[in-house]
Amino acid sequence: MALKPPVEVPQGAIRLNTDSQKLEFYAQDQWWEMATDVPTLNGGARGLNIAGQSPGSTVTNSIEYITISTSGSAADFGDTTVASFGGASCADSTRGVHFHSHTPSATNVIDYVTIASTGNATDFGDRTFTGNYIGAFGNSTRGIRSGAWGPANKDTMEYVTIQSTGNSIDFGNLRNDTQTDSCTASPTRGIIFFGITAPGTYRNYIDYVTISTTGNAQDFGESSLGSAVYGNSGGGNSTRGITYGGAPSAPIEYVTIATTGNTTRFGDLIVSGNSTQTRYASVNCSPTRMVICGGYTPAAVEEYYYITIATEGDFIEFGDLNGTQRKFAGGCSNGHGGL
Repeated sequence: MALKPPVEVPQGAIRLNTDSQKLEFYAQDQWWEMATDVPTLNGGARGLNIAGQSPGSTVTNSIEYITISTSGSAADFGDTTVASFGGASCADSTRGVHFHSHTPSATNVIDYVTIASTGNATDFGDRTFTGNYIGAFGNSTRGIRSGAWGPANKDTMEYVTIQSTGNSIDFGNLRNDTQTDSCTASPTRGIIFFGITAPGTYRNYIDYVTISTTGNAQDFGESSLGSAVYGNSGGGNSTRGITYGGAPSAPIEYVTIATTGNTTRFGDLIVSGNSTQTRYASVNCSPTRMVICGGYTPAAVEEYYYITIATEGDFIEFGDLNGTQRKFAGGCSNGHGGL
């Protein structure tokens, strides 16, 4: 940790400490060292995109993977135990967990896979509640599902211990009944961005929880740009939480997870020179990159795009899904900010 700088520095600023050769971020009036190691796999962190809908609203059980440090098309990983869409995923450094949603009827199934290998998913247990359009986040120990619709919006959260199997356990409640919320996490704190609170009513505020405890969510801040959306996507590293896209419309915004406060504008998704708004996309993250996978514009999207988390700027093309468009998938990785 370096000394407090002699001039005012904005919260969330990032620098390279030329003495230690480490990246640092500024929060709570101090510079803090960033964790930038990749926990497993030669070549970098691996991202998974699980289940979802392909063109024609066909529900799929396929799992695809990418190596986040490279660019290129996704490859086949295996299949989930049931075909579903609108679910959400989380992971520790070795295991990915998927909370299923629509099959197209509601389901409470939870699956898991071993990220470093390929193969079909195994049954993990059951959710406490069968609601749809959910978010998920976690750290190296716990995975947490937040929000839902089924048939009304819900404020519930539940958690699992990722390295065990079994049914989920009640965690606490969000500040409002919410669906299609996007999430991210540091090792200690989970962040829940925006969402639908009632038909046609979208929120622009942010909740947070302390992952190691149980309890209700607390106020973190709001969108400084006035974004009130649903279907947005969340990601980031241990320092920055990023929300992207959604409907009606929103740019890329970020927060510094260790503090509380409103968002800062990050950039836009640019496709062939044009700004494109995507919703219902999945996300894969490493300590340095956030990859947006597929989504809906309103047609299902086949491409992947990425940003460098430590900088501000626009998404650029990463590659393609494994031969088809996909929306409403769950995304996770073994290198995300919660590890």
